[in-house]
Amino acid sequence: MSSELLEAEVASEYLAEAEADETGVPAGYKQTEVGVIPEDWVVSSIDECSIKVGSGKTPTGGASVYVDDGRSFIRSQNVGWGKLDLSDVAYITDAVHSTFSGTELKENDVLLNITGASIGRCSKSDKRVSGGNVNQHVCIIRTDEKKLTPKLLVELINSAIGQNQIDSYQAGGNREGLNFSQVRQLEFAIASCTEEQTAIANALSDVDALISKLEKLIAKKQAIKTATMQQLLTGRTRLPQFALHEDGSKKGYKQSELGEIPEDWEIFRFDQNFTIYAGGDVPKDSLSKLRTNECPYPIFANAIQKKGLYGYTGYKRSKPDSITITARGYLGHAEYRDEPFFPIVRLLVLEPTGALSSRYSSYAINERIEFPIESTGVPQLTAPQVGKLFIAAPSKKEQTAIATILSDMDKEIQALEQRLAKTRQIKQGMMQELLTGKTRLVKPNPSI
Repeated sequence: MSSELLEAEVASEYLAEAEADETGVPAGYKQTEVGVIPEDWVVSSIDECSIKVGSGKTPTGGASVYVDDGRSFIRSQNVGWGKLDLSDVAYITDAVHSTFSGTELKENDVLLNITGASIGRCSKSDKRVSGGNVNQHVCIIRTDEKKLTPKLLVELINSAIGQNQIDSYQAGGNREGLNFSQVRQLEFAIASCTEEQTAIANALSDVDALISKLEKLIAKKQAIKTATMQQLLTGRTRLPQFALHEDGSKKGYKQSELGEIPEDWEIFRFDQNFTIYAGGDVPKDSLSKLRTNECPYPIFANAIQKKGLYGYTGYKRSKPDSITITARGYLGHAEYRDEPFFPIVRLLVLEPTGALSSRYSSYAINERIEFPIESTGVPQLTAPQVGKLFIAAPSKKEQTAIATILSDMDKEIQALEQRLAKTRQIKQGMMQELLTGKTRLVKPNPSI
């Protein structure tokens, strides 16, 4: 390269950087009504990129005209976030379909829920429902695929970019409904090249596929754990090391006040095996959202989310190897606690004093016990109510073995849930980068 050309290139780069510094817009990008986007992208509304926007209706007779087989009839519950849920899809006859055939589904139609609690949820039609129809709660958007690929539109609508626009149309922050005019007005930054649109949609779709795979795996593992709990906590299945008598004969069963149980199991009352008490007030003089040297002990509240974690404190009231039980609202959910902690807000604590393993008992409480509601108004539990309940249990050694198996299953599920959460975060980051053009998957065409 000659010195003149090199100087010209350096000068061009310098001017581009200077322009970006002055305007805040990087070289190769432009400022638009939807923000900074690549120079070769356009801002388009759904109206400008679509050949159809409309919805169907509920057939005369409602659910009474549904049949066991026929044309798929898509309702709002069938439209998920980026995927169809056909587990409870309805069907209609050709005759019913003919009364509103103008909204017959085609394979790549974009489906958007426009009323009710699921407003804004969007997915794409496919071969399974092609030729079917929709009710009045589902909007069909049929794009001009030379301008906008359907897969990309689904990602755009489901992103924060699309959902924020949908929210802006809802009076008072309530998601009540979208009309066709509002749907047509939704606008997005779109790559001019459909090749780039497809690349973006495919990249996001690949992450969606991984998310779906993880969700199914977690559901499978949870189902296995549930079945395992039902077998081991009732004694219907015994671990090999506890299944036989010393002479090799199989152990049998006996009748008890809780029904049939293994012959070597016993019935235990909670207040004879645990000290039971309720949590107190929040320790406001020693409170932190994060664990610190000054506040190393978790505070657990009467809640399910995040296992009831409220914060951290310098005080410890309850011992490790204890159980907590939610005692107001959602009743009777048990958690095993393996470190010192501080309980608050009606949370019940069970500290072991007898022959019951805390970890085993926490599983048994969640699986086997139905708590009676004795008070009117907001349901709640008291320590005396919990204390007079019974569970069946084997020897401490067998309790520990059962709890270890279930705990290992929990750890496996928790690891998968953490991986799922991380993958969802990655998807959000990818959407922010790819749907705004900050990261490009296809090299810009200088001729555009």
